[in-house]
Amino acid sequence: MRLIERGQRLKLQLALSFSCAFLLGATNLYAQPVTKSIADAVAADAAVTAAEQATATQSLAAHARWRQELDAIAAADHAQPPPLEGVVFVGSSTIRLWPHLAQDFSQVPNVIQRGVGGSTLAEHSVLEHQLVGQYKPRQVVVYAGDNDLVEGQTPLQVLHSFARFANAVRADAPNARITFISVKPSPSREKVLPQIRETNNIVSAYLRTLGNSDYVDVFTPMLGADGRPRTELFRGDQLHMNATGYALWQSLIASHLVPPAPAIVTSPTAAAPPR
Repeated sequence: MRLIERGQRLKLQLALSFSCAFLLGATNLYAQPVTKSIADAVAADAAVTAAEQATATQSLAAHARWRQELDAIAAADHAQPPPLEGVVFVGSSTIRLWPHLAQDFSQVPNVIQRGVGGSTLAEHSVLEHQLVGQYKPRQVVVYAGDNDLVEGQTPLQVLHSFARFANAVRADAPNARITFISVKPSPSREKVLPQIRETNNIVSAYLRTLGNSDYVDVFTPMLGADGRPRTELFRGDQLHMNATGYALWQSLIASHLVPPAPAIVTSPTAAAPPR
């Protein structure tokens, strides 16, 4: 279907270009602009094709890399299907390793934990349906991005990955609120702190234009007075958080969670008085 759509799109662009040439008399005066418009149409279609192929390649790689985790999630869902319209926490190991996540947010029912340790935001953009969309959530809380930066992605590339993820969520659950937890300042990754700051800045700016979304700043409270990451919030590896770190996150995230819509109670129609 995508090949057919690309072919139709290119045919339309070329037809428009030739129509312009005909209406203008196809004189030498307009030959160069028309030729350029045709070349631009071909180049634009080639760029779309390349982007779609890159996404397909990335999707295959992500599904292959995390096949075991995805199969385990599918098996758990089959054994005990999660309720729809819940709050899905999704992301990398910070989400996967969160102990008692649902209990920490017990004031909000139907919390679903879908973390994949070591995953990137780029991968979540192509795994969205398996990890998020199939649950038709009322809210998605996502934490990822630092693994992308460590792997050499730029802050702008991380933003693009988040935008693709957000678009995928909107396609599966149009009314879901999207909450992005800022990339945390881990002591073991202090060398990429400038990139983390930039990523948080541009993602938070993007969220202000997105609608039905918000941003949770965990970055600032996790810095000490000296501007460096607070080591007491982390385990011995200085990458993953300890109980103190998670308690801080719980206090910062709780007010951002969306409660379920109140049930609509209809009262029985009163009997008409006898005439």
